[in-house]
Amino acid sequence: MESKKATLTVPAYGHVIASEKWRNSSLIQSLKGGGVKILFESDLGVADFLLPNKNCILYLSECDVIAGAAYKRKLVRYRNACSSFQELVVVEKTRLVEQYFWAVQKFVVLELGLTLLPVGGQTEASQLLLQMVHTAGKENPFRRKSSSGLLDPLVLATVQQVPGVGQVKALALLELFSSIHQLCNATVAELEVVVGQTAAQNIHTFFHKSTAAGR
Repeated sequence: MESKKATLTVPAYGHVIASEKWRNSSLIQSLKGGGVKILFESDLGVADFLLPNKNCILYLSECDVIAGAAYKRKLVRYRNACSSFQELVVVEKTRLVEQYFWAVQKFVVLELGLTLLPVGGQTEASQLLLQMVHTAGKENPFRRKSSSGLLDPLVLATVQQVPGVGQVKALALLELFSSIHQLCNATVAELEVVVGQTAAQNIHTFFHKSTAAGR
């Protein structure tokens, strides 16, 4: 049964709106310890957290990922319900999740066009949220590349995960291919012009391995 679409409100600076289910979590305690005021809401739909810079967070735990394809339906509902916000997906990337992570990454980034943020657990997630809350009011670093030429650091970090691609090559690539989508669709020949044959092949293998893992 479809749930009704929630009305999402942007919280004030220094505040986070959190789904009621997180009330007694260690993540919430860490946020409070970092000076963030928490407002609990029972009607956020599938979203878990709303942040001042119009960032909306969906959190996929280790259990969510291992449980199977149900998380895909949740992600699709999330994308459709939170389109007025910058939609971010925080995923626990643990040793148990490792074998499923490529499929999750492929679905979130390539198929849905959302930003994926891997974390080791709730402690690391709370540190990430604290950073985002305390930089509210400045340029939102999680926005896609804009007309001002600002580069999404999350895209840069993802490209640097490719074996043999450091910051210099990643920056050169993103001058030409401004999104993960464009990079994934690039041919080896197109990549080779920028980073050379070996790195081009590594990049192509890296992203197409992700695609194959999701089949």
